[in-house]
Amino acid sequence: MTKRPAKSEIVTRMLNRGNRSGKLASLGRLAFLAAIALFWTGCHHRAPVVPPPTSAPSAQAPIIQGEEGIASWYGGRYNGKRTASGTIYNMYALTAAHSPLPFGNLLRVHDLENGDSVVVRIDDRGHFVEGRIIDLSYAAAKAMGMPSTALVRLQILRVGPRASSGIYSVQIGAFLDRNNAERLKRRIEKKFQPVMIRQAAHGNGVFNLVLVGQESTRQQAERLASQLIQAKLAKQTYVVRTN
Repeated sequence: MTKRPAKSEIVTRMLNRGNRSGKLASLGRLAFLAAIALFWTGCHHRAPVVPPPTSAPSAQAPIIQGEEGIASWYGGRYNGKRTASGTIYNMYALTAAHSPLPFGNLLRVHDLENGDSVVVRIDDRGHFVEGRIIDLSYAAAKAMGMPSTALVRLQILRVGPRASSGIYSVQIGAFLDRNNAERLKRRIEKKFQPVMIRQAAHGNGVFNLVLVGQESTRQQAERLASQLIQAKLAKQTYVVRTN
């Protein structure tokens, strides 16, 4: 005949089971809280990866003879830096940044406001500001008597083969708040140029993408991405083709 355990023994077993269950429950709660903390940390530090704007085609845009629009110029802070064509930018040379005209092509820029014109060589990609169609060198703008911006018409003088390589930039941030993108842009511009902000619809919102550089090959853009990380200006980078 099996001996029934005493009441004190039954109570002890129940307490032990309760303690084990309590420990398991506590461990479960700790694991859940740790998972939440890990998820929050990842979301807090990791910028969303947003693909390049859908408006940027994989092929170059068509070349338009007689294109009209606003021209601007760029100088000081870009002088001596490498252009998208690989040449060193000289603000005192008659050059310009344009897309999609092939590098080395000649272009006459007619100022529709004062009647002056200037012939420039395309050696960089631009424009750097939305709403512009071309960025002239400092010397080209001075030769045409252009103060800051002007309404111009572009006359293509020589059209060669289309450039086979793409234009690549490094995406270092994607923000729903434009102000955050502007703050990051100002910070990066102290060491790297050009820095652009482009918008892209993604999910339920429109993101402001911060793009650095205009490189002629993916390899050059990847080197730029490494430089940005080494300078501690970016934690994550994403190379995108922008032309």
